[in-house]
Amino acid sequence: MLKRLFMFCLSIVCVLTPLLAQSDWLEWNEDIAAPEELAGWQEKYEELSEIAEHPFNINTITKEELEQLPFLSDRMIENILYYIYKYGPMLTKNELLGIEGMDWQTRKFLTDFIYIGPSDNEKDRLKWKNLWKYNKQELLTRLDIPFNTKAGYAGYDEETLAESPNKRYYGDPFYHNIRYRFQYRNQIYIGLTAEKDAGEPFFVQYNRKGYDSYSGYIFLSNFKRLKTLAIGNFKANFGYGLVLNIGSFTLGKGMINQNRFGQGFTKYTSVGEGEYLQGIAATYQLGRRWNVSAFYSFRKQDARVENGFIRSLKTDGYHRLKKDMEKKHTVSNHLTGCNLTYNGKYTEFGLTAVYNRFNKMLNPDARDYNLYYPRGMYFYNAGVYYKFFLNRFTFSGETAVDKYGKVATLHALCYQPAVHTNILLIHRYYGKHYQSLYGNAFGENSKLQNETGAYLGLETSFLGQFKFLCYGDFFHFFYRKYQVDRDHTSGFDGLCQLSYSPSNSLSMLIKYTYKNKAKNYTSPDETKFVLPYVRQRLHYQCSYAPSAYLSLKGVGEGVMTSYNGREKSKGGYVSGTVKGSIPPIPVQVSLTGTWFHTQDYNSRIYVYEPGLLYAFSMNSFYGKGTRMAINLKYTWKNRLMIQAKWGWTHYQDRNRISSGTEEIQGSDKADLQVQVRLKW
Repeated sequence: MLKRLFMFCLSIVCVLTPLLAQSDWLEWNEDIAAPEELAGWQEKYEELSEIAEHPFNINTITKEELEQLPFLSDRMIENILYYIYKYGPMLTKNELLGIEGMDWQTRKFLTDFIYIGPSDNEKDRLKWKNLWKYNKQELLTRLDIPFNTKAGYAGYDEETLAESPNKRYYGDPFYHNIRYRFQYRNQIYIGLTAEKDAGEPFFVQYNRKGYDSYSGYIFLSNFKRLKTLAIGNFKANFGYGLVLNIGSFTLGKGMINQNRFGQGFTKYTSVGEGEYLQGIAATYQLGRRWNVSAFYSFRKQDARVENGFIRSLKTDGYHRLKKDMEKKHTVSNHLTGCNLTYNGKYTEFGLTAVYNRFNKMLNPDARDYNLYYPRGMYFYNAGVYYKFFLNRFTFSGETAVDKYGKVATLHALCYQPAVHTNILLIHRYYGKHYQSLYGNAFGENSKLQNETGAYLGLETSFLGQFKFLCYGDFFHFFYRKYQVDRDHTSGFDGLCQLSYSPSNSLSMLIKYTYKNKAKNYTSPDETKFVLPYVRQRLHYQCSYAPSAYLSLKGVGEGVMTSYNGREKSKGGYVSGTVKGSIPPIPVQVSLTGTWFHTQDYNSRIYVYEPGLLYAFSMNSFYGKGTRMAINLKYTWKNRLMIQAKWGWTHYQDRNRISSGTEEIQGSDKADLQVQVRLKW
């Protein structure tokens, strides 16, 4: 009965959607990023979700606030600010279309992050009585309930656990978090977060303090010359990230419309336990165009320590098994740094320096691919970044050195022949000896070293309702890498994408991606090669919102992979989503159905589906099966929100799902997520 219901809903959605189809700012993520990249976008998703929940007043918005919206180009930000300066406060969101270069798609995304308010409001003035009277507070909690028993929760006898202690999780199978947030204007933020992952103990055994992870922050912004002050957990990103980029979004290959620098210090609101700093940070305005920043961070970190050496750092935040507990908070890290920035009309530049020290020697296990990985107790990096504006050209870049004098550099040339067209050229060189533990910049490699490359991208909407995006990225690795047992390998990553948005309610998109990179291959006769591994993807989606209360979306995708023409693997999926609400009833409903079929793991697919607030939902599937998800959200006077999501996955080609402690007996997997938010 359940399968019939699922197939009926899926067929209805897939038939109707191509004729019609959805839209919200989440489409931007899907439009410009590769699916492999989306899985790592949790931090940026949470940040944008928070802004959408607490939007900016368009009539008092600042350049720094607009720069937090990554789909806006630098030119578009200038045009928005100039429009408000010239014509005065906006009265409706429809005025956005009067801004030079503003297309339907950009307007559609922007409207989710702004509201129309007065340009001078008494309650916005910083006074103690206003602070307590006009603040915004919220309390949010989430509970995930699985309906299947995983191997890690099975009842093993003491003898089995004595021989294999990592077969069983210490805690219960429920995930739970709780968040508190205080905000006044866009100046004062206070937040507290507590989280327990599934399998982690809760007030028992090795965790008597309750939740496995606690975090908090106090963040002040724009207090006269004090631009920012962060106490507690925070993120840091300067320049293009060659020296320091922790917890912040990295320029993706599909983001041709922007090449701006990092935002400096920002608050850390995520429940993640890895990508953040902990301590104090501040930015002070020395003069009209000069800012100076400094920070200090001290953290206990998880790591595998053997014979007094740090063999590897553990960043997933899981403390469910005996081996996890043995790595918990085994090392301490001190990180300090400073930055000096100049923001001129035609020139911007900055200087950044950081010093990083562990209490133990970092010395990874020797492998052929990690010969040049960072080793030692202390590290320091320094860099200079710069940007020059000349008519329609923008030249920018960053050059950094480590403690050994090894170099990493990135340069970008952006040409904007018209307000709706951008051409971006990027060259990067990250030497194989360069070491930066907390750097994260544009590139193909997961680590900021051992790579050079040239990137050329074009984005234009000169046809009005059509937007065209394409890029090509040629890259080369000097030394061998993980799963690539050969020096000097090269590759190519390319995309062509055409989107059509004739109105604010209808949009269609088709794109083709091609990636060719070297990878280890073992032939049937056990001969080992390093061959080009090619992954191709054709993606189509159509979204339509016939009214404010109904939206439809259909997606179809095909994937093919091969090792230089050998062992071809094909796959694909069809997915449909219906979102709706009835105005008198404060309930929103979302139904998503997906059918997928791939030959093996190589042709796996990635599917986005609507999730809970602040929870980015990107699923990966391989094999043959179906997926269904129902999302219900109830709101009362914008003060109380109750949201629940039920998801069910059925595999037709297996009777066992996953492996190890996550293994589920059977072909079905189901779970329930519940979230409650209270605002006052």
